[in-house]
Amino acid sequence: MMALVVHLKTVAHLRGKGERIAKVTFRGLPFYSRVAENCEDVAHFNETFRWPIASRLDGNEMLEIQVYNYSKVFSNRLVGTFCMVLQKVAEEGQLELTDTLIDDNNTSIKTSVNIEIRYQPMDGMVGTWSDGEFLEVPDDRDGMFAFETDSLLSGQSHGSGTSPGRSLQGSIPTFRKAGKGVFSAMKLGKIKSSRDDHKRGDEPAILDMEDLDKKAIRLAGTLDPDTISLASVTAVTTNVSNKRSKPDIKMEPSSGRPVDYQISITVIEARQLIGLNMDPVVCVEIGDDKKYTSMKESTNCPYYNEYFVFDFHVPPEVMFDKIIKLSVIHSKNLLRSGTLVGTFKMDVGTVYFQPEHQFYHKWAIMSDPNDITAGCKGYIKCDIAVVGKGDNIKTPHKANETDEDDIEGNLLLPEGIPAERQWARFYVKIYRAEGLPKMNTTIMANVKKAFIGENRDLVDPYVQVQFAGQKGKTSVQKSSYEPIWNEQVIFTELFPPLCKRIKVQIRDSDKVNDVAIGTHFIDLRKISNDGDKGFLPTLGPAWVNMYGSTRQYTLMDEHQDLNDGLGEGVSFRARLLLSVAVEILDTTSPEIISSTEVQAETVSNISESATGKMEEFFLFGSFLEATMIDRKIGDKAISFEITIGNYGNQIDGVSKSSSTKKKKKDGENEEEESELIHNSSEDEADEDGEFVSVSSTPLMKPVITDRNYFHLPYFEKKPCVYIKSWWQDQRRRLYNSNMMDKIADKLEEGLNDVQEIIKTEKAFPERRLRGVLEELSVSCSRFVTLANKDVNQSGRTKLDRERLKSCMREMDSMGQQAKQIRTQVKKNTIKDKLKMAQNFLQRIRFLADEPQHSIPDVFIWMMSNNKRIAYARIPSKDILYSIVDEETGKDCGKVKAVFLKLPGKKGFGPAGWTVQAKLELYLWLGLNKQRKDFLSGLPNGFEEIKASQTGPGLHSSPPVCLVYNMKQVFQLRAHMYQARSLFAADNSGLSDPFARVFFSTHSQVTEVLSETLCPTWDQLLVFDDVELFGEASELRDDPPIIVVELYDQDTVGKAEFIGRTFAKPTIKMCDEHYSPPRFPPQLEYYQIYRGNCTAGELLAAFELLQIGPGGRADLPPLEGPTDSERGPILPVPLGIRPVLSRYRIEVLFWGLRDLKRINLAQVDRPRVDIECAGRGVQSALIQNYKKNPNFSTLVKWFEVDLPENELLHPPLNIRVVDCRAFGRYILVGSHAVTSLRRFIYSPPDKTSNNWTTAAKLMNGYMVLTNGGSQPRSSPSLSSRTFSRPAGDIIVNLDSEPPIRKMETVVKLDAMSDAVVKVDMTDEESDKEKKKKKKKKKGAIEEEEETDERVLDWWSKYFASIETLKETLRAQEAAQAEAEEREDLEIAAETADIKPDDLLKGSKMKEKSKEKKSSKDKKRGQNAEGSEKRPIKAKVDELVVYNKELESEFGHFEDWLHSFNLYRGKAGDDDEHALDDDRIVGRFKGSLCMYKLPLSEEITREAGYDPNMGMFQSIPHNDPINVLVRVYVVRATDLHPADINGKADPYVVIKLGKSEVKDKENYISKQLNPVFGKSFDIEATFPMESMLTVSVYDWDLVGTDDLIGETKIDLENRFYSKFRATCGISSNYSLHGYNIWRDPMKPSQILAKLCKESKIDGPQYGPGGKVKVANRIFMGPTEIEDENGLKKQTEEHLALTVLNHWEEIPRVGCKLIPEHVETRPLLNPDKPGIEQGRIEMWVDMFPMDVPAPGPAIDISPRKPKRYELRVIIWNTDEVILEDDDYFTGEKSSDIFVRGWLKGQQEDKQDTDVHYHSLTGEGNFNWRFVFPFDYLVAEEKIVISKKESMFSWDETEYKIPPRLTLQVWDADHFSADDFLGAIELDLNRFPRGAKTAKQCSLDMIRNEHELPTISIFKQKRVKGWWPFVARDENDEMELTGKVEAELHLVSAEEAEKSPVGLGRNEPDPLEKPNRPDTSLMWFLGPLKSIRYFIWHNYRWLILKALGLILLILMLGLFLYSIPGYLVKKMLGA
Repeated sequence: MMALVVHLKTVAHLRGKGERIAKVTFRGLPFYSRVAENCEDVAHFNETFRWPIASRLDGNEMLEIQVYNYSKVFSNRLVGTFCMVLQKVAEEGQLELTDTLIDDNNTSIKTSVNIEIRYQPMDGMVGTWSDGEFLEVPDDRDGMFAFETDSLLSGQSHGSGTSPGRSLQGSIPTFRKAGKGVFSAMKLGKIKSSRDDHKRGDEPAILDMEDLDKKAIRLAGTLDPDTISLASVTAVTTNVSNKRSKPDIKMEPSSGRPVDYQISITVIEARQLIGLNMDPVVCVEIGDDKKYTSMKESTNCPYYNEYFVFDFHVPPEVMFDKIIKLSVIHSKNLLRSGTLVGTFKMDVGTVYFQPEHQFYHKWAIMSDPNDITAGCKGYIKCDIAVVGKGDNIKTPHKANETDEDDIEGNLLLPEGIPAERQWARFYVKIYRAEGLPKMNTTIMANVKKAFIGENRDLVDPYVQVQFAGQKGKTSVQKSSYEPIWNEQVIFTELFPPLCKRIKVQIRDSDKVNDVAIGTHFIDLRKISNDGDKGFLPTLGPAWVNMYGSTRQYTLMDEHQDLNDGLGEGVSFRARLLLSVAVEILDTTSPEIISSTEVQAETVSNISESATGKMEEFFLFGSFLEATMIDRKIGDKAISFEITIGNYGNQIDGVSKSSSTKKKKKDGENEEEESELIHNSSEDEADEDGEFVSVSSTPLMKPVITDRNYFHLPYFEKKPCVYIKSWWQDQRRRLYNSNMMDKIADKLEEGLNDVQEIIKTEKAFPERRLRGVLEELSVSCSRFVTLANKDVNQSGRTKLDRERLKSCMREMDSMGQQAKQIRTQVKKNTIKDKLKMAQNFLQRIRFLADEPQHSIPDVFIWMMSNNKRIAYARIPSKDILYSIVDEETGKDCGKVKAVFLKLPGKKGFGPAGWTVQAKLELYLWLGLNKQRKDFLSGLPNGFEEIKASQTGPGLHSSPPVCLVYNMKQVFQLRAHMYQARSLFAADNSGLSDPFARVFFSTHSQVTEVLSETLCPTWDQLLVFDDVELFGEASELRDDPPIIVVELYDQDTVGKAEFIGRTFAKPTIKMCDEHYSPPRFPPQLEYYQIYRGNCTAGELLAAFELLQIGPGGRADLPPLEGPTDSERGPILPVPLGIRPVLSRYRIEVLFWGLRDLKRINLAQVDRPRVDIECAGRGVQSALIQNYKKNPNFSTLVKWFEVDLPENELLHPPLNIRVVDCRAFGRYILVGSHAVTSLRRFIYSPPDKTSNNWTTAAKLMNGYMVLTNGGSQPRSSPSLSSRTFSRPAGDIIVNLDSEPPIRKMETVVKLDAMSDAVVKVDMTDEESDKEKKKKKKKKKGAIEEEEETDERVLDWWSKYFASIETLKETLRAQEAAQAEAEEREDLEIAAETADIKPDDLLKGSKMKEKSKEKKSSKDKKRGQNAEGSEKRPIKAKVDELVVYNKELESEFGHFEDWLHSFNLYRGKAGDDDEHALDDDRIVGRFKGSLCMYKLPLSEEITREAGYDPNMGMFQSIPHNDPINVLVRVYVVRATDLHPADINGKADPYVVIKLGKSEVKDKENYISKQLNPVFGKSFDIEATFPMESMLTVSVYDWDLVGTDDLIGETKIDLENRFYSKFRATCGISSNYSLHGYNIWRDPMKPSQILAKLCKESKIDGPQYGPGGKVKVANRIFMGPTEIEDENGLKKQTEEHLALTVLNHWEEIPRVGCKLIPEHVETRPLLNPDKPGIEQGRIEMWVDMFPMDVPAPGPAIDISPRKPKRYELRVIIWNTDEVILEDDDYFTGEKSSDIFVRGWLKGQQEDKQDTDVHYHSLTGEGNFNWRFVFPFDYLVAEEKIVISKKESMFSWDETEYKIPPRLTLQVWDADHFSADDFLGAIELDLNRFPRGAKTAKQCSLDMIRNEHELPTISIFKQKRVKGWWPFVARDENDEMELTGKVEAELHLVSAEEAEKSPVGLGRNEPDPLEKPNRPDTSLMWFLGPLKSIRYFIWHNYRWLILKALGLILLILMLGLFLYSIPGYLVKKMLGA
């Protein structure tokens, strides 16, 4: 038995004293040691642990030892951990070592551990399978083969031997094993020598090897067919080599180019706005554009439904960074700006990356930026959509919306963001910058110097940070190339933020205008992780590199955009040290600053070492070849310069800082660093005198290659450059990125292969996918092992640690998932699994992008005349060296083909596609001390030439030049067969293409073929004596690439570039045989690129044959030119050109349509020429195109030799020429049919005549009834199955007795229609009865049967829309269910149950379920449906398609195809957006091709017309008169055409010359107009067959603008076998809303179809049966006429057959049902962007049959007049606002205000109840609100003028909401608002019976409470609460009102009128108010009596007594003196 044994001896250097315990873990299984007691320095454990293992030890596995301080009471404290990779143990079996532990921060500590490990494999079993390598393959026998995948990452480096002296970790483990290098035990990269590789190459392969050449196998290093990379179309993209890396085929920079965008925002309504009685306006702001809604008065829940559109033409990066800001403003008017209530911000990118690029009907949460403690300020419901060019947005269907009242569930937030977002501070710390360029001219500087006398740095930098629409900036550091800021900019924003990027820009402060020096974007998604183990955004402190325009200072910098972050920077500008941190705020704490203004403050400096240790890096480059140099530059001498940062940049890199001199005093360290950064390579005499950098090649004159290109004569001498530079050592970041990049590249390559196999229909794509997934899981686990190293390096930031954790988690889980998915890949699931794998690819690519830069990118510039001409930019990580192979950059030490391009905007468009130069370049970048192997990747066979200077240590200096003394001579044969779908470069819409092939310094050209997009050159180009340098064996595996460029030859001027592709030749060395499987090579397709767009495909093969000592005689012979006409041109030889066989191509010529003028002359006598592979046929001439554009002869044919392999079929060209006088021909337009496959005829299989279709149908129905996936062919079938039972299908074939007898019965059942009565089965009738009973017991009965008379077409339409929505919901549910099931399977697999068992179990269950459910469903959902939802009224339905009918029915090209004819140059705008402008007409016809000879059965059939060939039974194409009836229902989401953001739309219909304008019926100010119109037009096909329906905007002055139009080809519809003339309704009735529209009855239609299809006509039998083509259908046979009499009829039966016509074998197809289609409206001025949608349908009736009846009336429903009478009886508990003057008592003067439509329009007030002391008020007051109401849409319709200046009234639709408010009346000041309640009349809570029961819960828990609708109840009385919000935004109860609502229709209102208030008629009695309720100045006495006497009578009486007393005293005192005198004098 195998086992791993670990002997843990001692742990030394422990600190303190105590008890220790150790835990040893391997493969997830831990063992604990005993507790070592009272040990001080050393703990002696001396214990052995043993793990028995079942599978071989993998070198990647880890052993982990953790040492703890043991405690009995508390949890153990970790001292440190030791981890070890067991690679060494696996190889050698035994190992003893001592090593240090590391603590939680990954820093190494003194404590060390001493262990011995032994691994005992079973004898002789060292090479056994490791776990997971041999996977059990399910027994479908499609894949029994062994796996032995090399680790994905090891790119088999050849002998890049590791030097023993250097260790990977800081701590060097000391091994007690003699003789071995220290390093070998830790060696992680798998290193193989190349010799070993070649040995295993040619063993027999398992797969049939015809198309996999052996080389691929040898290099894949494995015999597993799954992992072999197919050398097919991916020939170049597949990098099988080890010395060359693959070139980039796409050239043009895609970024920075402006594109059209349209952002549409609908503000629907707002709810729960905070504030009392506000007048809200919503402001929508995007970037700098603002638009406002109208103002709604006095409401907290305004309803707007206003639509805004913003158009932009900017590059995508700029667009996605723009902020969408919604804000609510209170009481804004002309004079004041209003107060801000709340805002909501989100960037455009967030919306764009939503599914469908939109948010639909979502609620945005408002928050107040000035008060972050406040919480939510309300919600706005809106739709936001961002459309780029060519995006189409699917609008969810807008019918009567049931209110999404569930605000919390529909918030405007992307998936995964919590609803409760918290405020957070974003700290962006800016420390310092280096290497800034000059930003002033030197002249100015010299002037300054003369005045000031001091030399200053020529730049005044500051940093500006932009985030979420706010800007902050640091201070300006005057004149400094190395500014130090140490400041932080603080933003306060909700977290997670809905804005993705922080923009950091260094700017130069200038008196005139500030310019950007460089820009960096920080993507928050990359520096945070929102998972459960995630982390907040964090970055740095780290250096970020900024790139932009070249560094020379010019006043007008043409590349200034690059400095603003648009496009790819072409030069290093500066680097900036910054960090980002986020802190979530606790908004409850008191000391918090509540505003969100941006703040800036200083921070402390950080230490030098915080960003990593400075290391010396060495960059080496060698130019092996420089070819394809553009001829414009070719006359001057050229050199190439390589720079990294500012190192190596001689012209403009160095800005010598004036501050360096001052710095000397500050200490050496900084000094040295700044010197280093700015050291120019000229005067760099290095400390150790080692060598001087050489950064550019010597000047050299180019030599001519051909008329377009030059090359530099680097033959055997290859110039080299090398640069030393100093950077912080942060290689670990790049290593991890590299590993992930490599995994991703490998995965991408594998997935491309799988797609290629599927595309070319080769065998076993699932095997290859399994191999890809296997490789992925292996390399993911390898990544996890490797990435976790160097973790204690200096300069590691928090982000480094967190990213490492999350990358490892992600990669680990991806590896696991890949393993699981691998086992599920079957033939039928391959598409889904491929999708999942592509998802992995995106995830890995996202992870691999490292947000913290370290070493700047490398730039290669081509210099001529000391000017920079063209450049290439290579990421430094791609060429970074590592000892571990996986971590090395993909181009490090490899030869790479690099294409130089023009900088900046010069590189857009045509200039960007021509190659400026092509280099074969070798690059190596690594630490200077590791540079020993920097030449190892070069092709062998060279000598080094050193620099001429002598000096010490010269031996180590790198070469300036390599001289190759080995060269091989080859002959290249390029077999150029053909190209197809090329780009149209001439005005004729064709090209005159030729191909130019470049190989090394040679080039050759094919011949020019004129006027074609699909040239077949069939030409062999031979390049003799091609010299290549290097060893023969290496060249065999590693040929240079071949570049093929295609041009269009012009008579005048230079040939025009069409596109480019790359290829790798197949190589034969002179000692190999020219024999299969590799030779002769196969033709392959190569994708041609023009910029980033594809421009066709090239079919070619390339072979490179070595010329040996015997000269050319030994090469396989070439045949001479065979074709005497072509002169000396060699054809492609026989073994390579495809095998041909004879085909016949039949062409159906129907007609030409819509031909435009050519050179101002009209096309009059056109003819069509068809050509394929040099053969062809011409149509008959159309004599007069105007009179009849159809051809007289319908079918012609020609025979041609085509390749057997269908993929190699040449295209077929259709050309239309106009025959002018004197035998002149003019090309009108052309079309290339690239793939003929869809026209290949395969004879029908007689044997499977009926059974297959029947079986398919059975399945189809089963699937549908289970809500599973639905067959694509029958779209409306599915939508109907949900609303009607899918009758029982029984198949019957009586012609062949041996087969079982069955009958097809399709039942219509009573559910489906109200008119048709059929006897139900007993079961069903029972159920119906039960259902009725149930209902009676329950609540109030819902309205039963809708009255037949009130139903109209709109009832049918709305019912159908409901069905459409249900169908969509059901589909979603089904999809979810399917996914769930898949998860179950995965779970089962991981639990090691065989999936089959699990499935068996569940399948049995499911089957039984299925049986049940399908039965139930067939009963029309009577069973469950009834309980779940209220029964819908039984309305007949039509089908609403939410797209065009064409897309649903294959463009009606079932036999008649339309081919667009193109002319003119193709547009270069992205992906052929302008192709529509090139269409000059259409050819209608068809093709049919088949191999000769054809079987005779077909020709022998009855009625076979040999003239028609395969196109039998096709109608004749003579002109025919047709009545076209167009129904336009409504338009939605129109693009606003007027300034006010609205439009006044009307419909215009054009057909041929006739035009119908409906201008007088325009609909004012509406973006969702309901037209409801039908238009009749007579037309003659084929002359008038293109119907245009346009919507125009009516304008009072000026011309009307086109909003959008849609075009319908009526002819294809008319002739289609889907019968698109008049939709077939689901039921037949003679009267009512569902009247039959077609002049032919169903029975006539059926008879006609049967006759045309040659099947036995319908036989109607007794008992409601009809038999068609051996099938029996059943249905009702009675019909009611208008008078209610029943008649017998066969029409229902016939209609049943028509509705199931697709089940008829051989001829059946879906007939078009009665429908409404939704078509996008497009405007030619804004190509590709939808301007709205229109819902419509078209009926067509030929004039030679009886005329149809009148058109159906679909005019919009008129709103119904209602009157709502509201009686306010009483109020209670109203809060008391006023204090009494005299008494200080609280009281209120209460009145109630109410309105329905809007406060200005119809508010009504009760009288005032004065001085209510208890909050009770008595009113008995009646409000009367008349209104117009649309029942179907649940909206009130108001017509009013928008303003005094409006021309006409605008119609608004608003929801019916009654608002009641309670107020406190004041005389001299404004009335005080106390509270309000809003009742939605459709669903509001039932009023409480008494005031006591009425509470706040009625509002709070609105959702839970049962609601009622006034439209159903008609009369309601009860108590409702008034509410308002207090200061803390809490709801509070402010009163209760007793009200009675009574709804009457207009007629009833006339019969029983009532008065307003308490007036006649029907007056209410006066309220019984207490006497207190009066006004004091009207009855002063009364008020005195009440208010004063009542309260203060005792006080008054006492006061009176007192006054009397005082009076008496006064009198007494007054009279006493007199009295006394009298007395005294005795008077």
